[in-house]
Amino acid sequence: MSEQTSPGVHFPADDQGARSTTTTTKGVLADSVRGIDPALAECIDGTGDWRKGYVDLVHAVTAASAGSAERASRIAADGLASMRRRMVLVDDNGSEVPLAEAEPTVPAGAAPFGTESVRGTAEPVTELRVPLGGRELAGEELRGQLGAWVDAGVVEPSFAEAVSEVIDHPEWLGLPGHRALLIGAGAEMGPLETLLSWGADVLAIDLPRSRAWRYKKGLATRGAGTLTFPVDDSGDSGADVVHQPGQVLEWLRRVRGEQPLAVGMHAYADSGVHVRVSAAVDLLMDALTDDDPATALAWLATPTDAFVVPPEVVAESRRRWAARGLALKGTQAPMRVLGRGRLFAQAYRDAQEGQHGIADVLVPQQGPNYAMAKRMQRWRGVEAEGRGQRVSFNVAPATWTRSVTKNPVLGAAYGGAHHFGVEVFAPETVRPLMAALLVRDLVRETPQRAHPEELFSDAAAHGGLWRVGYEPKTALGVAAVAGLPGSLRRRRG
Repeated sequence: MSEQTSPGVHFPADDQGARSTTTTTKGVLADSVRGIDPALAECIDGTGDWRKGYVDLVHAVTAASAGSAERASRIAADGLASMRRRMVLVDDNGSEVPLAEAEPTVPAGAAPFGTESVRGTAEPVTELRVPLGGRELAGEELRGQLGAWVDAGVVEPSFAEAVSEVIDHPEWLGLPGHRALLIGAGAEMGPLETLLSWGADVLAIDLPRSRAWRYKKGLATRGAGTLTFPVDDSGDSGADVVHQPGQVLEWLRRVRGEQPLAVGMHAYADSGVHVRVSAAVDLLMDALTDDDPATALAWLATPTDAFVVPPEVVAESRRRWAARGLALKGTQAPMRVLGRGRLFAQAYRDAQEGQHGIADVLVPQQGPNYAMAKRMQRWRGVEAEGRGQRVSFNVAPATWTRSVTKNPVLGAAYGGAHHFGVEVFAPETVRPLMAALLVRDLVRETPQRAHPEELFSDAAAHGGLWRVGYEPKTALGVAAVAGLPGSLRRRRG
């Protein structure tokens, strides 16, 4: 059986058997706004060059969400419903059914997964420690660094407040009352190593790659928690949520235990597979939540997306724009003319005084499939929190991950970002900070929000991208030129 028709979650086949990512993702985005803005939906439907046009259209859908809480909730619900109608589950006979009607089951003749656990040998870490610049910060020193990041506009004040709560409550670190399920457990930005060091009980799903699993098992042995994962009948560790959703769900139902699960979606894949992974995890989240409504859901938001941001962020960005200084303004003015206004444009130009703005940090090089996969995750977070489910969905800062350093344009832009007030973080600094937000989100009361998009602006660590005076993508090219030498050195290294 070919890859296109293998069992699992797929884009739907057309009359010729082709599975178009563009037709589906464009249709989902259009459907998300069809009920509130038919003209925008028609514009999305009619886009000829989707790869170039998606950036402005995702921005427009985000702006439509900003209009009211009701509009944001409707867009999330309609977008998810469209994804579930369009994406399909293909069975082992090649038949496909929309995800909205699908029930993942173990294919006939397939052996259920077995289970393996690795228990840690270390004592639990009992305070929040954050590596930075070759040192580990904790306690008051860490609070001081949080304050410095707030002053620099690198994180939101609510981020510093949230992390400070965890400093005050080290008893939260081991996830008392919850069991973590990490899908894409080996993700570079994921919380696996941190949670295990804190003594948490972790269920892990990741692709069956032996070297990667040896590394994860080593983390567990050196940690203080317990790592539990599926093994197939040949003894290989791991599972594939795209091609084995029924077997994964059956295994989870056997091993989940009595404590509520906190399901973290950290899986990433290139191109359209990222959409398929996101859809497959959404299917599993549905089933696990139906089994236990106390199931919590967790994601990390990329900073390179479009977000609704509060008025104080817009005001600070405008203050920074006005404070650039005469020399900088004089240097940038001719470049703006030469770039026909596409260089060094002021951020939030369309925002009204005292109103929300749209932080547009979409990076065209990442592609529409990446943007739509992240958008589907965001819609699920909004929908789940709207019905009272516990959700953790925090914006992580720009970080020197492998996916960044292997992309020459993005790597160079990150390398020059500090010239424009943006800080790019090391992964080892980000991981414990984002894990701290996760444990805090699992113990606090479900917040009452004035607008659903506050799920993403609350406790955001955007690295400065929201508060700089420039619209980030209009400085991206110049940042890339400035950062190119360093990027080349990192790639050689």
